[in-house]
Amino acid sequence: MTQTQPWRIGIVGLHRGQGLVSTLAAHPRVRIAALCDLDSTVLAELGSRFKLADQSLYTDFQEFVAADIDVIVIATPIDFHAAQAIAALEHGKHVLCEQTAAYTLEDCDRLVQTVRRTGRSYMMAENYCYFHYIRSWREIIATGKLGRIVYAEAAYLHEITRLLIDPVTGTRHWRYTRPPILYCAHCLGPLLTLMDDRIVRATGLHSGQSLHPDKGIGFLDMEVGLFQTHKGAVIKILRSQVAPRHPELIWYSLQGTHGFIENGRNGGWGASEGLLYVANEMPIHPGAQPRICDPVDTGLPPEARAGGHGTSEYYMVNDFIESLDRGITPPIDVIRAVEFTAPGICAHESAMQGGVWIDVPQYR
Repeated sequence: MTQTQPWRIGIVGLHRGQGLVSTLAAHPRVRIAALCDLDSTVLAELGSRFKLADQSLYTDFQEFVAADIDVIVIATPIDFHAAQAIAALEHGKHVLCEQTAAYTLEDCDRLVQTVRRTGRSYMMAENYCYFHYIRSWREIIATGKLGRIVYAEAAYLHEITRLLIDPVTGTRHWRYTRPPILYCAHCLGPLLTLMDDRIVRATGLHSGQSLHPDKGIGFLDMEVGLFQTHKGAVIKILRSQVAPRHPELIWYSLQGTHGFIENGRNGGWGASEGLLYVANEMPIHPGAQPRICDPVDTGLPPEARAGGHGTSEYYMVNDFIESLDRGITPPIDVIRAVEFTAPGICAHESAMQGGVWIDVPQYR
């Protein structure tokens, strides 16, 4: 039966999740019905903003997951994502979970099996798939103008040392023990979406810890993954969360048999000047034509940018709510979520073994 009332949504993790809170709250089919966080101050502030009674504010996840709501949005540290998503599904809730889906292959499998068993909806909130320029690239690639995509590359270099360890107190935060390439969905998500493909084998290497030799595994200078896809293409991704790259870089490039497309490499979160080349449509000299790659769809109202990453959250939330309304599988369902996640786990394991090739589990 189609649900006519707004979806009652509860959100756990209010620091990381504030962008999603704002985007969801603006959706006409959503009512923010419960909030959960260990920080009672931010909990009270957001509770007041949404006029929630005290009994709808939780500091205990076990109480929160049993609340009378339809959907749970998970924006806690990644260590908790799989367990909290599974608990929510088992309590009959639909789930929208921030990336990454899980930290182990075992949890990837548990997550898939739980969605299948419960019949609830799960979507991973991989917002970079919804950057405006990524959405426009999908249209170009779908026409076949670039031919078959044979190679793709992405780099995500974002120095967040302060989020790994407090520079004043030395307190270790949850990212301290996160290998950089485990946070791979911002790279792999858009590429695999554009290629309509999945990864079957992975290898990885890291460059050691020259910058922070006395810190945890999260302080690897660089970690690189090389992947073979189901369709026979090759993908390479580069990740760092400590390298001094300012402005930060998120870069994508796709090479087809008839041309290529990529965004600019100047860095930062704004629009960049990328390149597009289509054989037989553009002369060899001067070759590729400049193409503005903007994460913002300027045709949308300003409130569509409330999520903080261009207009990506706006489109992502719309897709999720539409999938619930129509009773269909969301675009980044549990299978796609683990296909964006498991290759990074395998690439890191490979890097720890000196670069051996590892078969990536297949969930279809």
